[in-house]
Amino acid sequence: MLVELAIGDAYGAGFEFAPDEFVATHNTLSGYVQHPRHTLKPGSYTDDTQMSLAIAETLIANDPWTPEVLASRFVKTFKRDPRKGYASRFYEFLLSVNDGEEFLAKIQGTSDKSGSAMRVMPVGILPTVEQVIEAATIQAKLTHNSPNGINAAIAAALMSHYFLYRLGNKEGLGLFLERYIPGSWSIPWNQKVSTLGWQCVQAAVTAIVRNDSLSNILLDCVAFTGDVDTVAAIAMASGSCSEEVRQDLPSGLFEGLENGRYGRDYIIELDRKLLSRVI
Repeated sequence: MLVELAIGDAYGAGFEFAPDEFVATHNTLSGYVQHPRHTLKPGSYTDDTQMSLAIAETLIANDPWTPEVLASRFVKTFKRDPRKGYASRFYEFLLSVNDGEEFLAKIQGTSDKSGSAMRVMPVGILPTVEQVIEAATIQAKLTHNSPNGINAAIAAALMSHYFLYRLGNKEGLGLFLERYIPGSWSIPWNQKVSTLGWQCVQAAVTAIVRNDSLSNILLDCVAFTGDVDTVAAIAMASGSCSEEVRQDLPSGLFEGLENGRYGRDYIIELDRKLLSRVI
């Protein structure tokens, strides 16, 4: 889950809101791509992965699932490895706070963008739908305490849960989500994706449902254009848990993923610990 999430995030980062012509030319999975405007090094992951690592570490540690604990983990994870890729205002905010208490005191968390959804897929390991919904809601409210921000997070968490616990085939994913969260999750997405969380999730659902391999899911996510690193992170994390999806990502994307202290090898081990908790 986490490795595929990081690959989707890092690959998509080269295409995030890039010109359509650039995406059409370079979206080939032959390797990571230098974004035409950004300075992020190809193969580097962004906030989607870093915040997902914070969520995963909290789950693995069996820490209390409270705003205080989650805020502290977000700050700690950022401070140990500050990196670009966050929205500029949130990046500056994380630089300015020293701990979780200060985070909660200063955050103005009513956004309806994709931040609460991009990081929540590890929550899908929890054993029941009710637990997933509760945990996804609590973490969403820290930064995205709006109806759409919360619903997008719940939907993204339930995507990985659906596949981890074999609750149905992938064609039924959208209808499953519609049982629990308002939204047209079963209707195929067919346009550019904005930074709104619900759009990123709906596009990710579409890519999973209509493709049978991780390679084609990743190509499809990026072909939407727009906020494609988030779409790819959500879809790759969830799709990697499906028995119906071939695990066929090119070796170059694994080998090219950054591998510093919190890079590929760290993520592989964290992934193993996280998935061992699936009941």
